[in-house]
Amino acid sequence: MKSELYEFSEKIQLTNRLRRLRERESVRTLMKETRLSSSDFMYPIFVDQRLSMREEISSMPGIYRFSMSDLNKEIAEVAGLKIPAVLLFGLPKHKDSSGSEAYASDGIVQQAVRAIKKLAPELVVATDVCLCQYTDHGHCGVIRNRTVENDETLELLSRTAVSQAEAGSDIVGPSAMMDGQVQAIRQALDRRGFHQTAIMAYSAKFASAFYGPFREAAESAPLWGDRRSYQMDPPNRREAIREIEMDIKEGADIVMVKPALSYLDVIRDARNQFHHPLAAYNVSGEYAMIKAAGQNGWLDDKRVALETLTAIKRAGANIIITYFAKDAAKWLREANQ
Repeated sequence: MKSELYEFSEKIQLTNRLRRLRERESVRTLMKETRLSSSDFMYPIFVDQRLSMREEISSMPGIYRFSMSDLNKEIAEVAGLKIPAVLLFGLPKHKDSSGSEAYASDGIVQQAVRAIKKLAPELVVATDVCLCQYTDHGHCGVIRNRTVENDETLELLSRTAVSQAEAGSDIVGPSAMMDGQVQAIRQALDRRGFHQTAIMAYSAKFASAFYGPFREAAESAPLWGDRRSYQMDPPNRREAIREIEMDIKEGADIVMVKPALSYLDVIRDARNQFHHPLAAYNVSGEYAMIKAAGQNGWLDDKRVALETLTAIKRAGANIIITYFAKDAAKWLREANQ
């Protein structure tokens, strides 16, 4: 005797069955709408002038501060994985109130750029343009009465960008969130003949709690206060579009949303509205959460990392700045073998 459930199923005549295209791995691969590749990645690297050998960052397992002597090996690995670009952050021997090591011709980032260009000339080298890693107070600009002075800071950011371009940086990335920083840097670069040096603007950089591990890595936490007076307020979605639009008008070649995972809506808004290359920064806290959960056995960190990176690309980013770049490049290569 046929069950009621069986009789019911015999009566169903489905025309559309979306599961047809999910049944086998080969078919799922053919149907993929978003394809992640190592060519999507830009890998952040910390270079520390005080070190004689690399040092792991405790809150970012698998990520290191590198000495100049260790940098070549890391760059060779990055190039071998077909990751097209790196983003450099520097930690100087000495800090002062004006962050003078940021724009010193022999500063740690400037040294690193020259070394990388000698070893891997085809690798795209981007450099962070900010002062927080170089100032003794940890803020991103010139301080007057415990306030970051916007217009005075523009001069120092411009000097930093020019010194990095002189060293061979392909892309300078102003991240201080000072009003007018892109225009000031573009004009300074052009005056010095660096017309081909691109600007990747940290346009929509939110005052996020996800930066905690980075501040350990770069030793850039403010001695007092916070950065909410110049970084964006997390609830503000429309303001992010205003910031991006202003940076484009000022001459940005690439615009960025940072962080990425908590601001996928902003990434999508930016992609829908603008045709500029769009970067998204998968920041230190996003990396650390996944790594910590994986180490505790709470989730499959490999699958979660790849799902996260795919989501960032699906939202509209075509450059993904991520600490997972090396691991993800290896995983993707293994999957394609």
